Parts: sequence; structure tokens; C-alpha cells
Amino acid sequence: MRRFGLIGKTLSHSFSKNYFTQKFAREHIDNCRYDLFELQTIEDLPALLLSNPGLEGLNVTIPYKQEVIPFLDEASDVVKEIGACNCIKIAGGKLKGFNTDVVGFKRSLETHLQPGHDKALILGSGGAARAVQYALKELGIEYKLVSRRKTGEGLGYEDIGEEILKKYSIIINTTPLGMYPNVDDAPPIPYEYVSSRHLLFDLIYNPEKTRFLQKGEEQGARIANGHDMLILQAEESWRIWNTEP
Repeated sequence: MRRFGLIGKTLSHSFSKNYFTQKFAREHIDNCRYDLFELQTIEDLPALLLSNPGLEGLNVTIPYKQEVIPFLDEASDVVKEIGACNCIKIAGGKLKGFNTDVVGFKRSLETHLQPGHDKALILGSGGAARAVQYALKELGIEYKLVSRRKTGEGLGYEDIGEEILKKYSIIINTTPLGMYPNVDDAPPIPYEYVSSRHLLFDLIYNPEKTRFLQKGEEQGARIANGHDMLILQAEESWRIWNTEP
């Protein structure tokens, strides 16, 4: 039996286990299983690997995408650049880290882009935001980071006004604001200046339509959540586990 799984701190609402279990059944892959491994601290990872010697691959979710890097024997160029890993291939006792957030986000975003969608605001500054930055660079889309504590050339939420929203037509939420169960939360931007020329993309997939997306839709904006991104990420993980050296 080939074994894969997900490590994180709280995994009760995991997308990955359901997705891979259904994938294995749908595609008649009878020799694989996917499990959830809740770790109280990333320091528990070596013990997990010792007690599960047959593991061939792991996905990594919050809060360990950055903390897991010191435990890797090798890292992809993307992981080295953005400092976040969410996929590990285990072979010969060695751990190689990858980042499928970049691929998932890039391919999902591309399906929603319209003429004029050439500048983006990235809400948040964590590991997911770094993956989004990398993907936007690959797509040639200019961007600015927006956070509660603005740093460098980034913006604070207080800087976002009508002029900024006229210039930046893509707004990407990489924060947990609005995620279940806190479904009434939303990033504090002036939604009254959002229009039909905007695209609002939320990496959150639960709920399906966050308050961020609802507020954008009310202003006529195009909206997209993180569901398709997750599917693309999962399939990229499966490709890595089966084809990467």
C-alpha cells in the first residue's frame, strides 16, 4: 500500500483527504491511501516519519509551510526563493520540498484574467502571499503587498483608497479573514471603489463565497475562490510524487 498524507496543526476541515480518497476511488487506484497527521509542533515530524516508514509524500498546511524547511534534505528552486514548502516527496529516506501553491494559483488565476487585469494588490504577507508574488512575476503582473504593518514598498490598509483601486484591478486575499467559522470577517478595504473592472480572488474555499467576495460581487466585480486552485495543487502534488526524481 502506497501512503501519502497531510501535516498541519488543525486538519478537521481538510480538503486534501476527501479529494485524494475520491480520486483514488474514481480512478481505480487501489493501492494508495491518504491520511491526516496533526502535529502539535513541527518538531514532531521526525517521530511521525519513523513511525510511518512507508510514507512516500506529504502535503504541508498552516502553520508549517515555512517551519518545515529546516527538515528538508533538498528543496526546489521555488521553495528556496519564496521560503515556503507545501509538498514533500519522500524517497530513499530523503525529503525533497516543493511548492504547489504557485502552480495552483497561477493556473487558476489565468482562467479569470481579462484585458486590463495587469496590476494586483496582494492582501497579506505570509507564505501564501509569497507564492502569489512568484506566480504574478511569472505572469508579468505588477503587484503591491498590503498588510496591517506595512514594510518596505508595501502598503497599509489605510493607504487603500479610490486612486489605488483605480490603478490596481486585481485584488487577491491571502489572509485567513473570512475563513470558516469567522465568516463575517473581511479584509478592511473600501469596497465602494470596487467596480466591474476588478477581479477579486480569495485563496479561501470555505465558505465558497467569503464576505470579501460577496462585497466585490455586489459592486459588479468578477470573483473567484480557492477551490480550483486546491484541485490544481493536489494534482501537481500527485505528479510530483509519481514523476519527480
